[in-house]
Amino acid sequence: MAGCRALAEEIMRREGKLDILVNNAGAAWAAAFDEFPEHGWDKVMNLNVKSPFFLTQALHAALKAAASEERPAKVINIASIDGIRLNPLETYSYHASKAALIYLTRRVAATLVPDRIVVTAIAPGPFASEMNRAARDHADVVAARTPLRRIGRDEDMAGAAIYLASRAGDYVVGDTIAVDGGITYASLAPGPS
Repeated sequence: MAGCRALAEEIMRREGKLDILVNNAGAAWAAAFDEFPEHGWDKVMNLNVKSPFFLTQALHAALKAAASEERPAKVINIASIDGIRLNPLETYSYHASKAALIYLTRRVAATLVPDRIVVTAIAPGPFASEMNRAARDHADVVAARTPLRRIGRDEDMAGAAIYLASRAGDYVVGDTIAVDGGITYASLAPGPS
């Protein structure tokens, strides 16, 4: 966590305050249940849960310095819909870490809101990326399984982030917004065959 403290010290030295922190680092690991390695578990949990917590903690003073009654500072955590619902991949630590980040968002929001720091999260669904190669390499197949019948676009994620970072999102505290084309909250379970 030395890197978190070093970054916080540098921001305070250069700026003295921080208006918005976006915790966007993430990792995944897939392996069969009986073969899932401890080092894979630890890598994912450390990056996806531990790092956002300790970076937010290290930057608390900088966020507090920027916050006011009129304009709160913001922390936006990037979670995943896999923290809300299951997918068929055996990504045990990823699912657990993103669910933990969603609940950590709520808990840290309750702690920091008296300091006029608003903490929220975004839970992306299928966006083409190195992390989501299925959406990147097989967009048509993934889109067919999405209620909106497409994968996410850059402006979908940017719009959610801009909303939460802007005055429009000042009154949203502790919530996680799914940006997933309806997968999480508008998917119908398959009927009996």
